[in-house]
Amino acid sequence: MLKKRIKRIFLTGLVVVVPAGLTVWILFFIIDLMDNLLLIIPKKYQPDVMFGFHIPGLGAIATIILILLAGLLTTSYIGNRAVEFGERVVGKIPLVRSIYQALKSIADSLFTNKTGSYKRVVLVEYPRRGIYSIGFVTGIPNNEIQEKIGPCIGVFFPHALTPTTGTYMIVPSNDVIDINISVEDAFTLIISTGVVNPRARFPIVGSNGSRDRS
Repeated sequence: MLKKRIKRIFLTGLVVVVPAGLTVWILFFIIDLMDNLLLIIPKKYQPDVMFGFHIPGLGAIATIILILLAGLLTTSYIGNRAVEFGERVVGKIPLVRSIYQALKSIADSLFTNKTGSYKRVVLVEYPRRGIYSIGFVTGIPNNEIQEKIGPCIGVFFPHALTPTTGTYMIVPSNDVIDINISVEDAFTLIISTGVVNPRARFPIVGSNGSRDRS
C-alpha cells in the first residue's frame, strides 16, 4: 500500500516538474542564444567586458529593442525606402535572393497575416485513404497548377515532436476537410502526439459544407 502511494506521489510530481522544467530549460536556451548575439559587437564594447561580469538576458533585451527600432524605422518614409533599396540589392544576388524571398514570405505569413497562411486547420486523407493527417493551409497554388490539376490547396503537414519540419503537398480542394480548432490547439495535438487532445468547438465539416465524403 505504501509502495503504491509513493508511486502515485512520484508520478504526480513528474506531471508538475517535467513541463515546468522543460519550459524553464527552453526559456534559458532562448535567452542564452540571444545573449550570444552580443558577440558580434567588438570585444571591448561587449557588456561582459565593460561591466566585468555577465548579465543574463541582456542579449534578449537588446534583441527586442533592435526589433522595435527596426519596426519603427521601417514604418517611416525614409526607413521604408531604405528597406526597399536593400531588397532590390539583395534581389540581384542569385542564391541570397532565393533564401531571402523565401524567409520573407514565411515571416509575412506568420507575423503580418498578409497571406492568411497557417490560419486554417484541415484534415486530409494522407498518407493513404482511411488515415487522416492534420495540416495547415499555406495558400492557393498559382493559375498554371490550377489549370493542370483543377481547384487545389497547398497544405503543410508538420511532423510530430518536430513540427518545424514536415511535408508540403498540393491537395484537391474537395479532399480537404475543415476542422474548427485553433492553430495553437492543432500544434499542441501534433507536438504531444495526441496525448493532449483539444476539444473541437463545432463538428468537422468538409470544404463544401458537408461532413459526408464520397
